[in-house]
Amino acid sequence: MKKSQLLGPDGNPLPLSAKQRTSALNSHWNGSAYDAADYGGTHMHGWNPLLWSPDVEKNPFRDRIVARVRDLVRNDGWASGVVTRILDNAIGGTFRPISKPDYRALKHKTGFSFDAEWADEFGRAIDSHWRSWAEDDGRYCDSERRLTFSQIMWVAMRHELIDGDALAILPWLPERVGAGKAQYATTIQLVDPDRLSDPNNTFDQKYIRGGVHIDEWGAPLGYYIRKAHQGDWFSADETVIWDYYERETDWGRPKVVHHFQPMRASEHKGAIGIFTPVLQRLKMLIKYDSTELDSAIVNAIFAAFLESPFDPVSTADALGLDDVDGNIAQYQENRREFHGEKKLTMGGVRIPTLFPGEKINTITAVRPASNFKDFENAVLRNVASGAGVSAQQVSNDWSDVNYSSARAAMLEAWKTMQRRRLSFAQGFASPIRTAWLEECCHTEKLPLPQGVNADWLKENFAQLKTPLCRCRWLGPGRGWIDPVSERQGAVLGMDAGLSTLENEVAENAGEDWEEVVDQRAVEVRRFDQLGLQRPDWAGKEQTATQASTPPQKPSAK
Repeated sequence: MKKSQLLGPDGNPLPLSAKQRTSALNSHWNGSAYDAADYGGTHMHGWNPLLWSPDVEKNPFRDRIVARVRDLVRNDGWASGVVTRILDNAIGGTFRPISKPDYRALKHKTGFSFDAEWADEFGRAIDSHWRSWAEDDGRYCDSERRLTFSQIMWVAMRHELIDGDALAILPWLPERVGAGKAQYATTIQLVDPDRLSDPNNTFDQKYIRGGVHIDEWGAPLGYYIRKAHQGDWFSADETVIWDYYERETDWGRPKVVHHFQPMRASEHKGAIGIFTPVLQRLKMLIKYDSTELDSAIVNAIFAAFLESPFDPVSTADALGLDDVDGNIAQYQENRREFHGEKKLTMGGVRIPTLFPGEKINTITAVRPASNFKDFENAVLRNVASGAGVSAQQVSNDWSDVNYSSARAAMLEAWKTMQRRRLSFAQGFASPIRTAWLEECCHTEKLPLPQGVNADWLKENFAQLKTPLCRCRWLGPGRGWIDPVSERQGAVLGMDAGLSTLENEVAENAGEDWEEVVDQRAVEVRRFDQLGLQRPDWAGKEQTATQASTPPQKPSAK
């Protein structure tokens, strides 16, 4: 039956009362056009997360999350393996820059003759000085003199993956410079991100967020860092002292380098490591794995037991005994002597014999082990997805994949790995290199174009540091699943103009293409010096005329 409706004098429906409007509005919100907005139904009822700012959302719970993730990485092989895989692919044993100064920008800004030839010569000189600092046997790049630059970056990125932050200060230590000592005063001091916190353990304020001092635009001005870690028993008196470090000098030289991967706008500190979204599921897998292991141990240790037919009272009644305790003890002694004497063997194998009335029972710890593998694989795929790696990299099990699926998985994981490497290099490694390069330009004799001298470079470094410090960071190569076909594809790509030797060498081998070419030239000359036939990749020997005659331009017709 159609619902009746009152009409006004003009023939239109009367307006709703305030109560009717409220009821209609509530009905509208309960029955939203979007299922995601429903809160009265059975599926969404009770799911009412709060809408917080990123700092309020993370900072109050940062220590609890980080402590749990660290415990997981320390004690679980899956979690530890994921971190190791990412670090070995993103940083590896050697993480170094290849200088690529932007000579076009320099020429445009200054009017001097900065060109590609100068950029190549300048880059080679800078890279050689960099190696003297970053790979120094005395470890003078490290304030603690323990690690090389690559090792420092490995630890820093590990902090970012687990804690959410990578933090370092750049002390200037000229007292270490001298004969047989450091060549540069610039050093790196890694700082545990736990020490970056609000002074006196106060709550966040408008301009202090998680130990980061910001301006009205949200830009970091400085950092409050505890003098000692709050859990350091040996420096307890310094755990309640905070030092304030400015972000940079007046002319822009970095004093503190703080890097994290922001997930929302207006974040000022990272508190979300790669395991935070999957922490609960991974912990469930650990518990499940331990339970299955305990079940297997029980089955292995307690295989069987002997069951006596009578309890003490029944035994006394059956034997007509008055002294229950004494005679029961005698009964048990008879059983012990029986089993001690019955050691019949046949061919070295013991023949089991039982005391009259006894029987053997086996122990089986029943567990749903048939579902364990599927559950484990599902959780590990969840972890792999959250961590940005392939499922095979988490489990190290490649038995259920073929070449195509393995290559597809590795290519997807490589995209994430490249993004992580580039983000870390730009946010953490490059500022450190910029601080070092400023000192290098002040202390070393570097190749400069005509009309430019060392004093001019020193005076104008701050304005030109972006094009001067431009570089490409090299880490481990991607590697190959099928070396023959993939290398053939790389050659075809270069021949077709779709790639370059620089890109192929960097991506697949993690090397500098110029060093590779120089080494090949050395090897070819060595073959010639020893009178050995050149390998196919070396090509045929050039004649003296061919080697000295430059290529001719084609004549215009």
